[in-house]
Amino acid sequence: MKRASAILESTRLDRQLNFEEISKRTRIPVRYLIAFENEDISQFPSEPYCSLMLKDYADFLGLNGEDLLALFRRDYDRRTQNLRPHRAWLSLTPQLALKIFIVILVILFSLYLLFEYLKFNRPPQLKVTWPDTLTGRYVDISGTTDPEATIKINDSLVIVDNQGHFKKTVEVATTEAKIFVEAKSPAGVVTQEEKIYK
Repeated sequence: MKRASAILESTRLDRQLNFEEISKRTRIPVRYLIAFENEDISQFPSEPYCSLMLKDYADFLGLNGEDLLALFRRDYDRRTQNLRPHRAWLSLTPQLALKIFIVILVILFSLYLLFEYLKFNRPPQLKVTWPDTLTGRYVDISGTTDPEATIKINDSLVIVDNQGHFKKTVEVATTEAKIFVEAKSPAGVVTQEEKIYK
């Protein structure tokens, strides 16, 4: 199947015409005539001038301008398809970027909620400083816990400061006693420690 550019070139050569002569008679610049015959797409004029000039060129050579234009469009479309870069399976468009951003936000928000849920439902930390022995009727019990937790020592409520420190003087009946410390989170989860003195 002959290409439109080859038909133009062979017809022009058969009639022994040069580009300058054709350009003078058709008023089509020489660079466009050469581009049509060489299929140099980068040198083509913009539409609709490209189609009009090509049809005039074909008519001037005694060819059917409409038919040659249809052939040229077929060749041109095939050529531009070959030149068109293959699209990657994934290209970043503004819509895709927005979707990715929304998905990341949803994931981060879900992780934040999960972290807060686990933090709310975990047992509070409890570290008690126990005296080595009981030497009298009163003993000082101190330690640290979560600032939101409530502390009970032998079922008596103890004040916890903003850093989670607590301290209480506990009365014991004898030098043999059991002291029980309980930390309870706002969710009701409990951590316990006890010490038995003998």
